[in-house]
Amino acid sequence: MNLNLPQSWKPYLQTEFKKDYFKDLLSFVDSEYQNNTCFPLEKDVFNAFKYCSFQDVKVVILGQDPYHDIGQANGLCFSVNDHIKHPPSLVNIFKEIESDLDVEYPKNGNLLRWAKQGVLLLNATLTVRAHQAGSHQNKGWEIFTDTVIKIINDNKEHVVFLLWGGYAKKKIKLINTNKHHVLTSGHPSPLSANRGYWFGNKHFSQTNNVLSSAGLDIIEW
Repeated sequence: MNLNLPQSWKPYLQTEFKKDYFKDLLSFVDSEYQNNTCFPLEKDVFNAFKYCSFQDVKVVILGQDPYHDIGQANGLCFSVNDHIKHPPSLVNIFKEIESDLDVEYPKNGNLLRWAKQGVLLLNATLTVRAHQAGSHQNKGWEIFTDTVIKIINDNKEHVVFLLWGGYAKKKIKLINTNKHHVLTSGHPSPLSANRGYWFGNKHFSQTNNVLSSAGLDIIEW
């Protein structure tokens, strides 16, 4: 795999590439991509970093696993490629934005527009085998992405972390809540949302209020 990590992140993450766990992870991922269909495309694995520079990070949204069906995953959590049908979790995210901010439901499920405004769309696991959810979990990606969270925590201020669902909420232990802002809710998946744990969380307006109070540009969700 080509480690095409963007320049702005290299000073913070370059040392991870030399660690044994990461070498083992790369070996596993290379074998998976050679022998199976995997997502996202290799060139898109580090898109979360490519489209949101370290300097620009204002908001972090944590996902767990890339989408595992054909053509969906594009390296940004919860995001899908252009012209792809919106998965259920993304539908519920857009519905909440619609009611929270009184804006029209977006036609395009590609969240690149968020990344370019300083939203780091980070999955805990950056790759997956086709049609096998969780197939690349516990191979080392989580160590790497936890390190990313710690680096943001240590080197930035006033970042808004959106932790949706039980898995993401566990990451609060990596975050200094005295200098960052953490918003938690249920996961936007139908299972959680339909039980009342997602809709009405107003995370998008709350995020913009926090950014505005810190003198930062708000996100056009």
